Amino acid sequence: MLHRQMKSPRVDGDDISAKREELRAYFHQSYDLFESLFELLISDEVFYRQSEPTRHPMIFYFGHTAIFYVNKLVASGALRERINPHFEQLFAVGVDEMTWDAASDTLKWPSIDDVREYRKHVRTMVDELITSMPMSLPITQKDPFWAIWMGIEHERIHIETSSVLHRQMPLQFVRSHKDFPICPIQDVSPQNRLVGFEACDIQLGKGSGDHGLYGWDNEYGEHKAQVKAFQASQYLVSNGEYMEFVLAGGYTTPRWWDEEGLKYLQIRQALCPPFWVLQEDGSYKFRTLSAEIDMPLNWPVEVNALEAEAFCRWKSAQDGEVYRLPTEDEWAVMAQEGGVGEEFFDDTRSNINLAHAASSVPVDTFAHGRLYDVAGNVWQWTQTQMDAFKGFFTHPWYDDFSEPTFDGKHNLIKGGSWISTGNEILRSSRYAFRRHFIQHAGFRYVVGDGETESEKYARIEQMYERWKKRYG
Repeated sequence: MLHRQMKSPRVDGDDISAKREELRAYFHQSYDLFESLFELLISDEVFYRQSEPTRHPMIFYFGHTAIFYVNKLVASGALRERINPHFEQLFAVGVDEMTWDAASDTLKWPSIDDVREYRKHVRTMVDELITSMPMSLPITQKDPFWAIWMGIEHERIHIETSSVLHRQMPLQFVRSHKDFPICPIQDVSPQNRLVGFEACDIQLGKGSGDHGLYGWDNEYGEHKAQVKAFQASQYLVSNGEYMEFVLAGGYTTPRWWDEEGLKYLQIRQALCPPFWVLQEDGSYKFRTLSAEIDMPLNWPVEVNALEAEAFCRWKSAQDGEVYRLPTEDEWAVMAQEGGVGEEFFDDTRSNINLAHAASSVPVDTFAHGRLYDVAGNVWQWTQTQMDAFKGFFTHPWYDDFSEPTFDGKHNLIKGGSWISTGNEILRSSRYAFRRHFIQHAGFRYVVGDGETESEKYARIEQMYERWKKRYG
């Protein structure tokens, strides 16, 4: 049975007692959902397996979100004594996403029972702090309560990213779960077409005094832009539409791939999207959280940015157009016209927030104006490299959340997926991943004046040089 998630509570208001209870409910719901996700693993032994060679064993992620609360509450000054200093160091740092290499698993991990007991201690501690810490409204970014919001929203990010790892775990190590049912609807994919948008001005970013909702530091600042006229695909690219590229030899034709994409193909030996499973007869099955099903041709394809860009180059050659990924600014224009929600995406009109399924649904299910799935179903890759808005400042309690991504090697994703919750389902949220990373992410293509390939790589190089000067 699906459990639609609470929306992230506002950090303002006038009733402190009610705010404490709202925050407490949000915290426990997040903690419960994260733990229920790990019930998909068939046994405790599976916690010590890597589902993907570049990531830690699953036990790391199970412990990581709990120690994060402790470490950020210590940083805020709200917590003076640690619960388990060894755990709070062991589970603190994930693998280096900047490398393509497999993660070495030489660490000695504790028993899963000890980690479960630790999670119980953290749950009790946070609950007690919600009751006992002095509260004044609105909660500001310097308030210790901000650290609790930070811990909850961090755990909700890991609900999403850990669900990807569950999909990558071999089938014999996972099982179905009543809280995570998949969509039963499959059909042929709809015919995609382009929809035009006129030129307009946009403004993005939160002011430093915006205390309505919790935000990560990269959401603050100001960004203004003049968006040129463009056309966007009505639907996200479906498995069926992407199948044409695969069957045309897309993964074995080097000219559709840039240098980074060719490196991905070489290292991963990829011949199809990551959640497609090639069968002996040449057909494909599709991997969900805990099962392989017949290929849902009308669900959105899930690929990394390199695969999405390769498809765009191939389709450009077929149609005589110049297709590309949209920019963050163009996505904002589509979201504004589509009426996806003023602050939060509307989960009654989007496959998001676990409101409809623990999987994608057909790409022609949820209309947002003239387009479908401007928000929800899967995240959407953009061609925008992650960078700071004017006026950005790093939050001192989490100084490595955003700044390491300002290197020209991380692309923004927008719109959220079926399992996105909390801050992830805000229009203002800004998340980015390395272009070879796999998430519940797909894409739509656009046509319009944009950067040439050479201009794009020149700008990326400038960003990277600026990042190197700052960080070495």
